[in-house]
Amino acid sequence: MTRVDFTKINDFIALTPIDGRYRRYTASLVNFLSEAALNRERVWVESNWVVALSEKQAVPGIPELTSKQKEFFLSLADKFDEESIKWLSEKEKETQHDVKAIEYYIDFEIDKSSLFSEEEARRLKLSVHFCCTSEDINNLSYALCVKRAVEECWLPKGQEFIANLTKIAQDNIDIPMLAKTHGQPATPTTLGKEIAVFVWRLKRQVKLIENQEYLGKINGATGTFGAHTVAVPGFNWPEFAKFFVEEKLGLTYNPLTTQIESHDWQVELYDRAAHFGRILHNFATDIWTYISNEVFGQIPVAGATGSSTMPHKINPIKFENAEANLEISDALFSKLSETLATARMQRDLTDSTTQRNIGVAFAHSLLAICNLNDGISRLYVHKDNLSAELDRNPAVLSEAIQTVMRAAGIAGVPGMDDPYKKLKDLTRGHDEITMESLREFVKKQNLPKETEERLLALTPATYIGIAPELGKLAL
Repeated sequence: MTRVDFTKINDFIALTPIDGRYRRYTASLVNFLSEAALNRERVWVESNWVVALSEKQAVPGIPELTSKQKEFFLSLADKFDEESIKWLSEKEKETQHDVKAIEYYIDFEIDKSSLFSEEEARRLKLSVHFCCTSEDINNLSYALCVKRAVEECWLPKGQEFIANLTKIAQDNIDIPMLAKTHGQPATPTTLGKEIAVFVWRLKRQVKLIENQEYLGKINGATGTFGAHTVAVPGFNWPEFAKFFVEEKLGLTYNPLTTQIESHDWQVELYDRAAHFGRILHNFATDIWTYISNEVFGQIPVAGATGSSTMPHKINPIKFENAEANLEISDALFSKLSETLATARMQRDLTDSTTQRNIGVAFAHSLLAICNLNDGISRLYVHKDNLSAELDRNPAVLSEAIQTVMRAAGIAGVPGMDDPYKKLKDLTRGHDEITMESLREFVKKQNLPKETEERLLALTPATYIGIAPELGKLAL
């Protein structure tokens, strides 16, 4: 199915940066989460509704559509273009109602077509929007918009980032690195294992989002099939609604609602997207800190300027921009979740304006992902700095020594009482700790020979446990 590409039309001076400065990163979302995209999906839903009513002969007297007539209805969304957008804009000014304008648009297209007799056209125009309230069309259209945006745009970019991050983790899975807990030297790890932690976390969120349900309903003004059962009392409308939502539109049917579909699936999705973003935010701030600490360096971009006055600088702007955009998207996703979870009695309109900002939330998130992808593509590892920092911090071996002494004491070796205090007195607050002083301490403990030799051979660079094996769990 080929549709008109909205990114090729309607060029203008933008109010927001996502449609202006950053449009090259976010433009793909226009095809899914813009007002034009929403109207296109409304046309798709309304057209499919007429076809389904005809196929099942749900309403006595509705014309049985020929294959060409079905194709006409099902192609209306594919042909929805700039002229369609303009037509709807003018009609909405007249109707003051966006969904009613869609109904008139389909009527207009039926009248233009030569495929229908005058009587067929009359009956089919009465079938457009039959038994529907606006929210029947809107909830399904939003579900289709968001589903396609997530599956065709946002998720692929997120998965691309995870794949690129996985490569960095794989390349550095065995590279020892001093860890920092509370910002202080701690038990060494490997650089790849620490990157793999983020891969693991992000993959888990992606899996949840991949399995997301997109719910829809089409059951009338208060969810009772009231108009349906009065107009055509002998027809199984709930069964037909389920068929329409699931078989025709590819969504999950929600059988019990008020006038609105309750938006719970949206709340779940935006909460997960926000949490995905929070993990990315954690990553961005960590990488910024690693660059500051010269764990990573940045490959310069030809012709780029880091500072207007300091020629040597390569600022980590991609990670800083990502951090800021993730904070904006998090705020928007969280507000969407909070607002959409509640509706007054059978209907209020707070969700209408709220949902028109779904695209803004995804745009800032997508922009952040693109920034992070750009940022990590220009990283390289300062292996000498990592090695030198490990050498400067032999005191991190005190954990290993006191723990080995504990194990020896449990095994019955004498003189192993309170090894933690002994190592604390030896190392805490002392700048002069060296490998030699630690080894001398070990030699005085009367440990079993094999145990002593194991400790004497240990260095900060080899004290990494099974970090590489653990990191590979995510890779």
